[in-house]
Amino acid sequence: MGVYVVTGVASGMGRATANELRWRGHRVIGIDLHRADICADLSTEEGRAKAIAGVHEQSGGRLEGAVFAAGLGPIPGKEEVVAKVNFLGTVELAEGIRDLLARGNESKVVIFSSNSTTTVPGVTPEIVKAFWDRDFNTVLKIANQSEAPSTSVYAGSKTALAHWVRRTATSMDWAGQGIRMNALAPGAILTPMVESQLEIPEHAEQIKALPIPLGGFGDPADIAQWVLFMLSPAANFLCGSVIFLDGGTDAWFRANDFPLPLAPEQMEHFTKRYQEYQEFRKQRDGK
Repeated sequence: MGVYVVTGVASGMGRATANELRWRGHRVIGIDLHRADICADLSTEEGRAKAIAGVHEQSGGRLEGAVFAAGLGPIPGKEEVVAKVNFLGTVELAEGIRDLLARGNESKVVIFSSNSTTTVPGVTPEIVKAFWDRDFNTVLKIANQSEAPSTSVYAGSKTALAHWVRRTATSMDWAGQGIRMNALAPGAILTPMVESQLEIPEHAEQIKALPIPLGGFGDPADIAQWVLFMLSPAANFLCGSVIFLDGGTDAWFRANDFPLPLAPEQMEHFTKRYQEYQEFRKQRDGK
């Protein structure tokens, strides 16, 4: 049995995942604002530091995996909090416990992104880069120039997070240390957050109008089963992937956008990355 970190453990998909892990006999170190092993506010630098220190203290020196499910939806007037919880609350914690994951046996990390990465129009490369740079003044400045700042921040944070997974998972610090990191991109899941939005008529109308070819909403318990799969030996060869669980919404909007063939103008980048891999392989294999 292993030791796993789960953020956002007090409700929704984080809680469902923690319950499944515990039911299978694993030990879970839960992180949330309340009802958790480590109570910490991931929107603050102090809270993130507390969470990282707490995991080191409680883990016994190693982790078999981590699930970063903590996150906030688009909340008007709370753009900075949403930005920092969604991005730094995952990235900084992942970086802060990487050493524990590296000591685990084929450890695995699941990051919660969102299908808003491909279904919300108007997310600019500039706001994504600002997240990568951890420049939240610029994030808020760009968002405030949009028609819906809260949506811009939410979708921007989740897009930046998915890109961070793709960029980081294959690096020497992660794949090179045997850590498998991947992302889930859920759509409309019936979490307490969505349930509260459905109680507001104008929000409910927008949510119900969202194209979901399978109909209805996703169940947090079903998402937890996917997380368990991504933490299992069945995912030993999974690295840097973003898996959509949204009832078909992404496919409805973006049927022809993925996969795209490698265009001729991309060959220079492809060749450069191929050459960089040869050096990566030498470092990984100790040659």
